[in-house]
Amino acid sequence: MGLRNSTVYGIVWSVGQELGAKFAGFVITIVLARILSPAEFGLIAMLTIFIAIGNSLLDGGLTSSLIRTTVIDQKDCSTVFYFNLIGSLLIYLLIFFTAPLISNLYHQPILTNVVRVYSLTLIINAFFGIQQTLLIKEMRFKVMAIIQIPAVIGGGVLGIVLAKLGFGVWSLVWMSLLNAFISTLLHWFFSKWRPMILFDYKRFKKHFNYGYKLTLSGLLDKLYQNIYTIIIGKFYSPAQLGFYARADSTSQLPIGIISMAINKVTFPLFVKIADDGGQLVKVYRKVMLQVLFWMTPVLVSLCVIAEPLFRLMLTEKWLPAAPYFQILCISGIMFPLSAYNLNILKVKGKSNLFLKLEIIKKVISVIGIICVFPFGIYGLLYFQLFFSFFGFYINSIYSAKFINYPIGEQIMDILPTLVLASTVGLICYFLDRQLHLKYHFNDLFRIVTVGLIYFIGYLGLSFFIKLSAIIEFKQLILRR
Repeated sequence: MGLRNSTVYGIVWSVGQELGAKFAGFVITIVLARILSPAEFGLIAMLTIFIAIGNSLLDGGLTSSLIRTTVIDQKDCSTVFYFNLIGSLLIYLLIFFTAPLISNLYHQPILTNVVRVYSLTLIINAFFGIQQTLLIKEMRFKVMAIIQIPAVIGGGVLGIVLAKLGFGVWSLVWMSLLNAFISTLLHWFFSKWRPMILFDYKRFKKHFNYGYKLTLSGLLDKLYQNIYTIIIGKFYSPAQLGFYARADSTSQLPIGIISMAINKVTFPLFVKIADDGGQLVKVYRKVMLQVLFWMTPVLVSLCVIAEPLFRLMLTEKWLPAAPYFQILCISGIMFPLSAYNLNILKVKGKSNLFLKLEIIKKVISVIGIICVFPFGIYGLLYFQLFFSFFGFYINSIYSAKFINYPIGEQIMDILPTLVLASTVGLICYFLDRQLHLKYHFNDLFRIVTVGLIYFIGYLGLSFFIKLSAIIEFKQLILRR
């Protein structure tokens, strides 16, 4: 299978995997949100940063190093496997003994026991990290879809049953544990790799020297991504944090399906062509424009229909989350573009620069958050929106040093899509206001009508002005 065909095949199955898993998880979340209160979701959100940090330590640079290394063997895989496993045990013990401090931080005594049980997912996840890495390296996304979707559904069914039985926040805890357990079993079933009892120090040093900087960068990123959760959880009620967490996770649905799926394909793909500068720029540009072309209208249209969407899906009690969701949707547009620019640094082996960039951006971000904190939650959200564009700008400047694709050209390439999506979005927003205020149409009618008009208008104008992304997509489909 050629590079082009294998890339398209990988993207299709990667998107399918993310689409299936995210959609299943989304449906489960809707059911749970109708049963549980925002405060109970807020309690789990308070623990997000600690689990994210643990997973980042386990799934950071060493697995990326395995993907980047052209030829790996049993020594490489077993060494990283045992490092991750021992690391997961140490991290769990640290969380276990600091659990009372976590509960005191948020003034929620129930969190002591919740975090001790919930963080067991770190140990469970460590058992399939290498199998998952090998599947990504081999671009076997069809198998990953077969693994991930049943795990999400199995855990979700347990969570819904327990929520119905009145287990409250514990239904979310046991749901996550079962999800991780099923995922582990399926990874071991579908993967032929098994660890051997060996640990090669030289191989460990090789992967560690490349990966520890990415791990530190990942830690900084996780801290930054969850700093809003910490602040809101500390200074506001659990219900308020629940609204923010629901808005954030809902906005992440399209981002996860499109950008994260393609990111799994692009990193190993970029590695294969890292030494061919012209091909790397060509592929990078095509991927960036395609992701932006399809993800931007999804996020903008969701922003337009946020109010009826939240009321219809989650009931009136979750409506305060809708304005948060709108801001987060717009800030999410730039996420994949920033990620792809950082991937250039990773495939070029510039993990040192990667780490420096993350430190610089996070320091600036923390200063900004301190400045906007007096303006409340909306001050934090609008700063997050601003920083998403600023982060893309910084990442693009440095990645341009290693590929011939400067920031000016990137902006000129993405600007038509952003302007078109925003213009159609504004028109549909005022149309929705009329449907609601003047004609009093119900939520479902508003969502369907405005959504259809948006995408018909967006795609129609894209063809009319001959937007490069839609032309390239058309050529790709016809050539197949």
